[in-house]
Amino acid sequence: MKSHNALVVDDSMLIRHTVCRYLEERGFNVESACNGEEALAKLKGFEPEIIFTDLSMPRMNGVEFLTVLKNKPETACIPTVILAGKSSTNPSTAEHLANYVMFKDIDIEVQLRNAMIHVLGTDVAPVKAEKVRVH
Repeated sequence: MKSHNALVVDDSMLIRHTVCRYLEERGFNVESACNGEEALAKLKGFEPEIIFTDLSMPRMNGVEFLTVLKNKPETACIPTVILAGKSSTNPSTAEHLANYVMFKDIDIEVQLRNAMIHVLGTDVAPVKAEKVRVH
């Protein structure tokens, strides 16, 4: 089975852990970052097939991060998913920069599954436990 790469960008350690675990259980190699600035640094040595990002983050927020991504030819085509919180920044301000918007505080696993189907065109099933890397 081909391994996939994903980048998760969120200032919440709980959300980063939850999304990373979900993706790793499905065979993804996952890198994570606390903000857009850190994520851009990670992209220098990592080529994700999908990026999940929060909007409200310190240093460089999600809108700024997505704008930089979409303006660089080498990252413009990477599919992106906004991890929106019900009470955080209104995702409609950045909807045009992403392929999908999900609400991380409503049944996150169902939301992640829907995002994967919408963005990658397929439901990615979990792999055997021995292949999961724990953070």
